[in-house]
Amino acid sequence: MGVDSSGSGEGVAEAVTRELRLMSPAVRTSRALTDGLLDPEFVEVGASGRRWDRRAMLAALPELEGGAEDGPRYEPAGLTGVELAPGVVHLTYETVIDGRRARRSSIWRKADDGSGWRMYYHQATPVPE
Repeated sequence: MGVDSSGSGEGVAEAVTRELRLMSPAVRTSRALTDGLLDPEFVEVGASGRRWDRRAMLAALPELEGGAEDGPRYEPAGLTGVELAPGVVHLTYETVIDGRRARRSSIWRKADDGSGWRMYYHQATPVPE
């Protein structure tokens, strides 16, 4: 997986690290670990078209694809990021899981309470075969 964060500051590197954590089955199945990565105002539009808020995502994430240690895992590629403004980072990349590709976009923002970077918005768009 390539990461292009040249000239983008350490916020991009931290957002990338946290984005990759969210793909780990150990994190996906732990509400405590996931809780620290999602912004209180988190919203996602999934590859299915479904809109998720923070509460729904925290409840469902352990059961969603990519959560089982012995199941299919997300394979990210082309991960790039840019700092849009102080404390706001935009990441884009593609994933493959169980043979299906998706283009992904995430917005991360730095929390004012010192807890670090949290995912504010995520969108996945399926890539046709």
